Amino acid sequence: MDFPLHPLLQKDTVPVARFPGARLLLMDDSRFAWCILVPDGHDLRELHELAQPHRSEILELTCSLAECLQRAFGADKMNLAALGNLVPQLHIHIIARYVDDAAWPAPVWGRGEARAYTPAAREAMLQRLRACIAHLPGQDGS
Repeated sequence: MDFPLHPLLQKDTVPVARFPGARLLLMDDSRFAWCILVPDGHDLRELHELAQPHRSEILELTCSLAECLQRAFGADKMNLAALGNLVPQLHIHIIARYVDDAAWPAPVWGRGEARAYTPAAREAMLQRLRACIAHLPGQDGS
């Protein structure tokens, strides 16, 4: 079941895929291979609010997505975060990082200006991400 996305998530992301109990989004910042996993649920704000077995499923999916992105993009490091300071809706950032990226070694937040994907670059990134995650259980391309 789909739940409404927070307005900032709607504005700053592009749908990638659906999984049972969650949706995967692409952050519209071409400087980073940056996905956001949003678990389904009304008024969820924190990971500990997820009931079992949904919590375990989301954590396993997060790890699987991080592994996929690291392999597909050759990342030096994977950053995972569930901050929610500006967007209270529970969401998990999964970001491929490189020692020479635009923000290294600092977090990506507040570092420089986001550069939106061009339509062609966005489509290429979506195809690359969907190919990367195609083998994951329950994946349903958006």
